[in-house]
Amino acid sequence: MTFQVSVQGTELRFPCEPNESVLDAAQRAGFEIPFSCRKGVCGTCKGRLVSGETRAYAGDALGDADKAAGQVLFCNTRPRSDLVIAPRSIGKADPFARKTVDARVFRLTRLADDVMLVHLRFPAGIRVRFRAGQHLNLILANGERRDFSMANPPRESDGAQLHIRHVPGGAFTSSVFTELKRGDILRAEIPFGDFMLRDSSKPILFVAGSTGFAPIKSIIEDMVLMGVARDAWLYWGARRQPGLYSELPKKWASQNPRFKYVPVLSDEAALGIRHNLVHRAVLEDHPSLAGFEAYVCGVPAMTQAAHSEFLAAGLPRDAFFADAFVTRADVAAAGP
Repeated sequence: MTFQVSVQGTELRFPCEPNESVLDAAQRAGFEIPFSCRKGVCGTCKGRLVSGETRAYAGDALGDADKAAGQVLFCNTRPRSDLVIAPRSIGKADPFARKTVDARVFRLTRLADDVMLVHLRFPAGIRVRFRAGQHLNLILANGERRDFSMANPPRESDGAQLHIRHVPGGAFTSSVFTELKRGDILRAEIPFGDFMLRDSSKPILFVAGSTGFAPIKSIIEDMVLMGVARDAWLYWGARRQPGLYSELPKKWASQNPRFKYVPVLSDEAALGIRHNLVHRAVLEDHPSLAGFEAYVCGVPAMTQAAHSEFLAAGLPRDAFFADAFVTRADVAAAGP
């Protein structure tokens, strides 16, 4: 039996099979709901179930408050009846916006012992539209996919710059550090994601953990190019000092009096660098977050902690935007 899924407050509806996730059904019908890991880890596809019966495993991305508010993860929610849902956003997919290209490795630069800048160039004459903060899928030879945010601003649309961190035991990231070379071809599908700057005048809190700096770099550089004038802080956290692998934030702060940079280390003390968890450093400086927007990117544990504690500090629920960097180990731990 096929069920119907309706979107609250709109005329949008689509069919969903009993063994099909709401996310997959929406995409099959030509609709875009934000997603990333598809395994209930990142929380990107979170939204509200207004009515209907479903079956799902909860997923690590849902806290007790989320469940009490009727939140579900559309990537692992399957219908047992007709449903009415309220996703964070949904719209018709643009069939011409997303492209699959064979990108050539143009440059490899070691940014830190465990971070590689992989600069890809698209085929001659090919430019890909994307928005600052979005990510791409690398399609591996075995059909598996890996998500990586683009660190370059959209104006540089003839290629992509990826900050790839070596994950111990990760087959693909290990190959980036030991086998990948200039001239190699990587197949990429672009773009994905809704981690992008909203049109607002509110002051911005950018919070990055490790290579979560990459999409935030894209957003900040695009703000400069577009002449966006807003008060903004960047809190960039790493375990140890080499993890803060770019001097660009210091340059941005020196050039723009409305931009503040706060580096943070969690596992060691260093002169002139805050010693704390990165989201806790934000709360030290801003005990009340009412009136802010927060853009948070890093591992799921950090984004989830920031979400909970920022909302408790007064951040409006609709002013928190996150992109969780999910590893294959995270996906495996989430189960089937």
